[in-house]
Amino acid sequence: MKVLLVNGSPHANGCTYTALAEVEKALQEQGVETEIVHIGGKTIQGCRGCWACKKAGKCIYDDEVNAFVEKAKTADGFLFGTPVYYASANGTLVSFMDRVFYSGGKYLSYKPAASVVSCRRGGASTTFDVLNKYYTINRMPVVSSNYWNEIHGNKAEEALQDEEGLQTMRILGYNMAWLIKCIDAGKKEGIEPKSERKIMTNFIR
Repeated sequence: MKVLLVNGSPHANGCTYTALAEVEKALQEQGVETEIVHIGGKTIQGCRGCWACKKAGKCIYDDEVNAFVEKAKTADGFLFGTPVYYASANGTLVSFMDRVFYSGGKYLSYKPAASVVSCRRGGASTTFDVLNKYYTINRMPVVSSNYWNEIHGNKAEEALQDEEGLQTMRILGYNMAWLIKCIDAGKKEGIEPKSERKIMTNFIR
């Protein structure tokens, strides 16, 4: 079992990483393999809605997005972490997730996911909401903790002083491990989710 943790912060070892690392420790403690993927320092093209990925089977921009989707094919769960920028997620992470879910969302479907948000003070709840919408449109169980998955501080050493935030991350890791194991046990018993072909409409037809 493996969980991919995406760090959307440009600071590879900052507050977002500190939060993800706390989740990672809890996952590893429960016997789950992990990998932190740092994309925050990359230049990632936003989705252009060209639909070319539907024909090519992958995004036509061959960068970290396609590499991540390949890893996602065999992963069992996902965490996406971001700092708060103007009460929303880091632009690099948004571009990354737009393209991951558009071109390779089927490889994430039915797998548990969670968001992790770091901020100095405010904007965490709206940012948390932005990220969670990717999962709820893609048939992914959203993993919870004992509070919203946020940690506070300007620097990593300050985030390490947020005892409640760190506990929130640990419990998130425990819950993620538990849910992944439950899904695996269900599959072994032949329990699979039922689905239907997507119906797409708009407001004029």
